[in-house]
Amino acid sequence: MTSSLTPFFNPSGVVVIGASTSPEKLGYGVARNLVESKYQGAIHFVGQKNGTLFDRPIYTSLNEVSDPVDLAILIVPTQATPETIEACGQRGIKAVTIVSAGFREVGAEGAALEQQCVDVARKYGVRLLGPNCIGTLDTHLPLDTTFLQPPMPAQGNIGFISHSGAFCAAIIDWARMQGFGFSQIVSLGNQADVNETDVLPEVANDAHTNVIVMYMEGVSDGQRFVKVASEVTKHKPVIALKVGRFEAGQKAAASHTGALAGSESAFDAAFAKSGILRADTAEQMFDWARALATCAERPPSGSSMAILTNAGGPGVIAADALETNGLHLAALSDSTRKELAAILPASASVNNPVDMLASASPDTYANCLKILLQDENVNGVMVILPPPPMFKTEEVAEKIIATLSNSKLFDSRKKPVVIALMGSTLIEEAQKTFQWANIPTYPFPERAASALSALVKRAKYLDDRPQTIDHIVHRQLSIVGLSPDEMVAGYGIPTIPIRLAQNEDDAVVIANELGFPVVMKIASPDILHKSDVGGVILNINDVESLKNNYLQMMTHIKSVKPEARIEGMYLQHQVEQGQEVIVGMVRDPLFGALMMFGSGGVEVEGLRDVAFSLAPLNQTEAREMIRATWAGRKLKGFRNIPPADEESAVDILIKLSLLAYEHEEIEEIEINPLWVLSKGAAAVDVRVKLRA
Repeated sequence: MTSSLTPFFNPSGVVVIGASTSPEKLGYGVARNLVESKYQGAIHFVGQKNGTLFDRPIYTSLNEVSDPVDLAILIVPTQATPETIEACGQRGIKAVTIVSAGFREVGAEGAALEQQCVDVARKYGVRLLGPNCIGTLDTHLPLDTTFLQPPMPAQGNIGFISHSGAFCAAIIDWARMQGFGFSQIVSLGNQADVNETDVLPEVANDAHTNVIVMYMEGVSDGQRFVKVASEVTKHKPVIALKVGRFEAGQKAAASHTGALAGSESAFDAAFAKSGILRADTAEQMFDWARALATCAERPPSGSSMAILTNAGGPGVIAADALETNGLHLAALSDSTRKELAAILPASASVNNPVDMLASASPDTYANCLKILLQDENVNGVMVILPPPPMFKTEEVAEKIIATLSNSKLFDSRKKPVVIALMGSTLIEEAQKTFQWANIPTYPFPERAASALSALVKRAKYLDDRPQTIDHIVHRQLSIVGLSPDEMVAGYGIPTIPIRLAQNEDDAVVIANELGFPVVMKIASPDILHKSDVGGVILNINDVESLKNNYLQMMTHIKSVKPEARIEGMYLQHQVEQGQEVIVGMVRDPLFGALMMFGSGGVEVEGLRDVAFSLAPLNQTEAREMIRATWAGRKLKGFRNIPPADEESAVDILIKLSLLAYEHEEIEEIEINPLWVLSKGAAAVDVRVKLRA
């Protein structure tokens, strides 16, 4: 379906089919909210009986409804939904919201009925929102197609997309107590047709939306979602709360990569690739959203933060919280400390955190904040404001707001300010004052620090783009019939030639051709992890050792794996000692090629020192993957471990991602180990699993 989604967000006329005069019915709630929202378009009601509702006629047939009408809200019995959609299609209505439940969420019979609704809608080019949803809200248009208890949410600049209607209802009520509002809200329900990827750009295009939050239980089309989200996040921040983290994902057993890559690793990689910030809790998601919505014009240029407080204890809490969230205390300049000392008592601290002491007045707060914001070492400020013992908290708030309203101060600086407003009854008026000025406040320093970290992550993402890469497409290179080594070699990844010896004599000839020392590995399609069964021998330096080891390994493997088919022994020339890492790919069912980098060798699954990212990788992404692991950081050298060639590892990771991205017939691919040498790198053992 390609019909426009505009009628869901800005309809010229709305018809409620299933309108009711009974206040306990959902059809009454939808009609009430639509009228009370002051929606300026045409409003029509269709019900079972003629009558009036909110001084408007109730018709018994859609054919009686006059134009304009381009959005229908359905609150009809489940079994009647397909025929009602058909009537909408015949009437020329192209957007239908199905509020009714009892579809896919209740079982096979409901799923069949839901599919019937989709089939009818496709016949007429009708787009469906839901079923089992609460509809849409726009506080600025205004428009309220939900059945939720009034009042409508406050106007704001946070767009909210949710897979759960109940979660929407709870958050709307909670937000009233927190003092923030929304621009648009979209409840998706079962997503029989319209899904999260469809509505994301629509909400992003809203002029009143500064930031988008998403409650997600999954994704309909992972690769399309990443593509669409990547475009949206170039212009507006998106935060996701993806639930179901600990549900077992699909795992393959053919490689370490497949065993370690779960569905949540893929979601993390998808969010990182598309620039979406992933929150851990609902509270955190909205803490971040409020900061991003109000500080969008002041993204921090770094992670060095200043803390301004009138009490030492909260200042220490804040300092710890900054470090916990990947930020750090700014080193204040000498001139800043001198200016602070000139206006603060001698016993105050002019180091960061700046402790003004309990006697700090509203003017002291304002003047110190101004001094900190003018320090070139400071990228942002957390102001901690418990109720001052000698002043009203709202008086301090007013002075802070006056300082932040000084446009000259911010013309050339990008420095967000968040407020840790601590207390309860004594801060109520200050809370209202900050809300009126659109300055985010948080009840504790930990939450304020988390919000600052979201601003830094957003700024870093904007600085590190683009997410696309320029590369040579190798699709013309067929991998049919190629060995794993030949596949990776075709993408310019150096390999160490490997040869199969079917008997002792073969082994001697091959070893002499490769050159001693050699490595010998068991060749068996039934033994995936050779080291686990003693199937690898290193440092074979001569013919006599080769023959002895050949016979000993053959005897050993037959004793420990009598059922295994043995084809002989693989031989490779043993390269210089390097650092051992693993690079691999497993094809995620939602997002496609998921790349892995980490500690290689036999302990990869035990160490779990790995990082994931979606293919194809660019230089920045590959380097970040590597440096996210101990194995990658160790490439710079550690104690008695000499440095290795990190750039070669980056290059190979990018090339492997292209091989995986361009050949969807590859289900898994793994190089373990990849030897990263002092100069260059080479794939020692390559395994590939193709789709059946």
